[in-house]
Amino acid sequence: MTTNIDGETLIDMFAGGAQALDRHAERVDALNVFPVPDGDTGTNMSLTIRSGVKEMREGEDFRAPEVAKRFSKGLLMGARGNSGVILSQLFRGFTKGIEKNEVDGHAFAAAFEHGVDTAYRAVMKPVEGTMLTVAKDVAKAAKREARKHNDVDAVLTEVIAESKRSVERTPDLLPALKEADVVDSGGQGLVHIYEGMQAALRGEATAEPLPEQQPSMDELVRDEHHYVQGEMSAEDIEFGYCTELMIRFDEEKTKENPYNDEDFREALSAYGDSLLVVSDEDLLKIHIHAEHPGYVMNEAQKYGELTNVKIENMREQHAELSSMHAEAQKNKQEAAEQEPPGDEQQEKQTYAFVAVTMGGGVEELFKSIGVDVIIEGGQTMNPSTEQIFETINRLHADHVFIIPNNGNIVMTAQQAADECEEVDVRVIPTKSVPQGLGAMFAFNEEQDAETNEQAMNEGLSEVKSGQVTTAIRDTTIEGIEIKENDYMGIVEDNIVSSGESLEQTLQKVAASLIDDEIEMVTIIVGEDADEDCTQALVDHIEDQYDEVETEVHDGKQPLYHYIIAAE
Repeated sequence: MTTNIDGETLIDMFAGGAQALDRHAERVDALNVFPVPDGDTGTNMSLTIRSGVKEMREGEDFRAPEVAKRFSKGLLMGARGNSGVILSQLFRGFTKGIEKNEVDGHAFAAAFEHGVDTAYRAVMKPVEGTMLTVAKDVAKAAKREARKHNDVDAVLTEVIAESKRSVERTPDLLPALKEADVVDSGGQGLVHIYEGMQAALRGEATAEPLPEQQPSMDELVRDEHHYVQGEMSAEDIEFGYCTELMIRFDEEKTKENPYNDEDFREALSAYGDSLLVVSDEDLLKIHIHAEHPGYVMNEAQKYGELTNVKIENMREQHAELSSMHAEAQKNKQEAAEQEPPGDEQQEKQTYAFVAVTMGGGVEELFKSIGVDVIIEGGQTMNPSTEQIFETINRLHADHVFIIPNNGNIVMTAQQAADECEEVDVRVIPTKSVPQGLGAMFAFNEEQDAETNEQAMNEGLSEVKSGQVTTAIRDTTIEGIEIKENDYMGIVEDNIVSSGESLEQTLQKVAASLIDDEIEMVTIIVGEDADEDCTQALVDHIEDQYDEVETEVHDGKQPLYHYIIAAE
């Protein structure tokens, strides 16, 4: 029976918790209550705690209080999304309770209580039935158990048991969970962390480093091209065709010729270099630089049907890409020379703006109205506290305004702002692209920062926001039955329609947005939009609402087929 723990044991326990969550991150993602593409609670929590573990392991002082401080710092800077920020605050408070190198059951239990106090203070409007509730129930259970047994393992056993019971109770506290027939995803993530901590304490889990995030096929291909174009001349390119293809596995073919990753890679390696092969149960994706792409296709077709083929002549592309690479390197060097941190020679701006968004067209919209820096992010891709913090510090301005454009990024932005001691940073809590645009239009350079903050907050409230996306699973929300892959119309935070028709969904969103006070509707078209449906929506608004004007912008945003602003 373990009575006390020290700093090195604490390292193992936090790493064990991170490993356990990492293994179950997809399951936690799937528990998100709304069937929109924001199933990222597990991912955000996992990335957050990974950051804490990485920072914790880099220090040389293994006393428990110092280990706890490093873990807390890593959590803070790596926090992503609301769930990541709350997790960082829970464990930030927890680590403040670690004051001695030998931690007994009483101190361990008290640390959970510190964590709850810190997290509740950080959340402006705590909602019961979430991970906050689970953490609160756990802290009470830990304190009760410590009175009986001053033993860390015993306390953790009760923590795990109570966390599971509390998670099961979350649907009774939060109607949205009950309606969707799920438990709280963040609370479930905590269960996995606690289980991993105890497994490490008992020596049942390894303390191996967490696996690095694997780059996607597109990232690997991009990096490979950077190497080829940057380091080779046209004469050096032995295999001249960049070949990408996708195969959908055919059951009959794989029965006759079973697929094996290692054997397949070996077979393809005879035809070229820069070989990448990615497969799952259904699909096989290949990237290779080959001189005879047909040979590669013949080899791949042994396992199924070709569904996507792209072949590019790298020799023809070489001159243009090399020129682009050289220009990019030149621009990068010039930017580095012009933007040294703390450079007093650089003229200081009064105001600077940072916006978080996705889609080339949306980025251009924000830049055109004065945003200085775009951080790529949004649904499913929340930037960390550290990313926002470092961006703020690169700007040479007296006042910096952060425009998050997503409700899941507001807390992260505020956490980054709180860490900036030398710059006045103000977060405008925009939860959508239309709100962000409305806030920016309300800015007046002649006014002081406080007046502008008030005006921008009023500006975002004058814009009504709608989106159309695709449901990721079957559920029922607020009485609306939703099927997987249905088009789903959302106005502000409410689902107003769902169905198989994109055109009808758009019309219902428009009807929910437009009232007698609306004068302008801006339609931001995403990368998955339909040109005919776009025109049909414009015609519908002009026919039904005589006084309303429309504007269409090509936002190129992912996930959301359409973003609609009404003002």
